[in-house]
Amino acid sequence: MAVRLGIPGESSGAALPRRLAWLTGIRLIFLVAVFLSVGILFLRGGFVLETYTVRTAVFTLGVAFGLAAIYAAVLRSGKHLDRLADAQLILDQLTWTVVVYLSGGVTSGATSFYGLSCLIGAILSGFRGATIAALSGGTCYALLILGFHTGWLVPPPDQPAAVYSASSEELVYAGLVNGLGIVVVTLLASYLAERLRITGRQLQEAEERVVEAERMAALGRLAAGLAHEIRNPLGSISGSIQLVKASESLSEEDRHLCEIVQREASRLNDLVSDMMDLARPRAPEMTRVDVAAVAREVVALAESSGRGGDVDVRWEGIERATVMADGAQLRQLVWNLVRNSVQASSAGQHVAVRVDLEGGNALLTVVDSGIGIEPEAKARLFDAFFTTRSHGTGVGLAVVKRIADDHRFRIDVDSEKGRGATFRVDLGPVLDVATPESRAAPDQALV
Repeated sequence: MAVRLGIPGESSGAALPRRLAWLTGIRLIFLVAVFLSVGILFLRGGFVLETYTVRTAVFTLGVAFGLAAIYAAVLRSGKHLDRLADAQLILDQLTWTVVVYLSGGVTSGATSFYGLSCLIGAILSGFRGATIAALSGGTCYALLILGFHTGWLVPPPDQPAAVYSASSEELVYAGLVNGLGIVVVTLLASYLAERLRITGRQLQEAEERVVEAERMAALGRLAAGLAHEIRNPLGSISGSIQLVKASESLSEEDRHLCEIVQREASRLNDLVSDMMDLARPRAPEMTRVDVAAVAREVVALAESSGRGGDVDVRWEGIERATVMADGAQLRQLVWNLVRNSVQASSAGQHVAVRVDLEGGNALLTVVDSGIGIEPEAKARLFDAFFTTRSHGTGVGLAVVKRIADDHRFRIDVDSEKGRGATFRVDLGPVLDVATPESRAAPDQALV
C-alpha cells in the first residue's frame, strides 16, 4: 500500500494531524540537509562565518529548527491544529522571503519557494490553506519589491550591488510574473487537492460498498440455507394446523389459538420466501401484466390476512393498466410494499394503494400514515437486513429494490418521522389502459 499524507477521502480535519506530522518531518529533514551542506562548505573554506549573508542564513535556519520543535510540541498536544497549519504556512513564507533577499532580491530564483508553500497549503487544508500561503507569500514579496524601490531596503553588505540593481520596470515585471505564478500554482494546487479529495472519497465509498456486498453475499448464502431448512417443517406445521382447525370438537379459544399459529406460520413463510428471493434472484420473464388487477388482488389478500383486521387497506385507481413485467415478481413487489406499510401502521390507521397514469407511464403508489422514516434511515431503507422496526428483518424492501432494478423501475420514497410514508414506483410505459369512466372489464392479471 502506498504511503499517503492522510486518507484522500476523509475530511480535512480528520487528515490534518497526519499531514502536519508528515510535513514537520519533511521540514526537519530539509533543514538537516541544508545545515550539512553549509557545514561541508565551511570545512572546504567556501564560506566565512563573519559575513552578513552567512550569519543571516545560519540564524534563519536556526530559527526554522526552533519553530519545527515548537510545531512538533503543538502537534503532539493535538490542540489548535488549524492555527498551527496557518502559522506554518505564514512563517514558511517569511523564511523564503529572507532566502530571496539573501540570494539576489526580487530577481532571485528562490521565489519559486513561494509556490512550494502554496502547494503545501493545498495539501494541508485545500483551497483555504493554498490561499493563506498565496496571500502571505504575495504580501512578503510585494513588500520586498516596495522596499528595494523606495530605498529603505538595501542589498546585503557582502553581496554585489549590481546583482540587486533593477529599474522600476524590471521590479514591476518581476512582481507581475511571480505574482501570476503564485496565483496559478494556488489555483492548480487547490483544484488538484479538491479532485483528490473527491476521488478519494468515492474510492473509499466504493471499497465500503464492496465490503458490504461481500458481507451481504455471505449472509445471503447463509439465509438461503436456513430458509430451505425452515420451509419444510413450516409447511408441515401449517398443514397440521389446518387439519386441527377443521375438527368440530375445538372450542372457540382453541380455534383462536390455531388461527394465531397459522397467521404466524404464514408470516414466517413470507419471510422465508423473501430470503430465498434475495439470496437466489431469478431473471424476470417479461410478459404483458395488468398491474391494476395485481394490486387489487394484493389489497384483497392483505385485508384477509395478518393485520387486515385492524389496519384498513384500501384500493384506489384506474381499472386496467397493462405493462411489461414478470407477473410473479411484480406481485411480490406490490405485496412487500403493502405488507411493509401495514406493519408500519397502528390499529385504526389505513393504507391506500393506487395505480395511476403519469406521462404515459403506470405509477404504483402505496401510502400509509404510520410511524414514518427518519432522514438518516432513508439512505439505507432498501439495504438488506436494515430495518427501523424492532420486529423487522430488513428483507422485504431489499427484495422490492432488487425486483425494481431488474425491471428498471424507479422508486421514490417521501416520508417524515411520525407522518407516514409514500412509496411511488414508476412501472414504465402503459400498453393498455382503462379508467373507471370507461367501465371496461379489467384484464386478468398474469401472475
